[in-house]
Amino acid sequence: VDQFARIFSIVGTSFPTFVFGLLVLMLFYGILGWFPPGKMSEWVNQLVLSPEFHRYTKLLTIDALLNGRLDVFWDAIKHMFLPILTLSYISWATFVRVTRSSMLETLRMEYVITARAKGLKEKDVINKHARPNAMIPITTLAGFQVVSLLGGVVITETVFNYPGIGQAAAAAAQQLDVVTVLGFAIFNGLILIIANLVVDILYATIDPRVRLS
Repeated sequence: VDQFARIFSIVGTSFPTFVFGLLVLMLFYGILGWFPPGKMSEWVNQLVLSPEFHRYTKLLTIDALLNGRLDVFWDAIKHMFLPILTLSYISWATFVRVTRSSMLETLRMEYVITARAKGLKEKDVINKHARPNAMIPITTLAGFQVVSLLGGVVITETVFNYPGIGQAAAAAAQQLDVVTVLGFAIFNGLILIIANLVVDILYATIDPRVRLS
């Protein structure tokens, strides 16, 4: 299991996002034809623009459920699968690599050796002594991952032709749209502040040595 996790993380962190995205696009769309690129199919686009489809939230999956159109919902999910797979694999590969390194370092600590010497079960040593301390760098990394994901992923959106906030910000920068670029920067800054606040709170929850005052 450890070697599999190591290979999983090394492959994931070595792949550039656009390379892995093109590979899964070639496999799942070009060869298998399961998950198409883009944001929606042409018939869904025509339906969404018609008066019979009500746009309550501007989010296609939620609006499809509110309109009772499971076929539109499934079409939206199929178009979301490949971008989600690409971003998830790249992100989780980084998490696995950092988690493995942090856990191996924690297991060599004196308090873990002492817990084992006292005769505690290996399960209790890992869950109660090693894992909480090993989770601290993971929590920090998670905060930055949330910021990067919510801030927009231009490359992934471009590979899968799935327009989002990343493409909008890139287009605004090319067109010298200062207002949109500033709005995007403020949005990123707000997400960064919230993520750091959540990470600080989680520190106190994970590590009993940390206290908020």
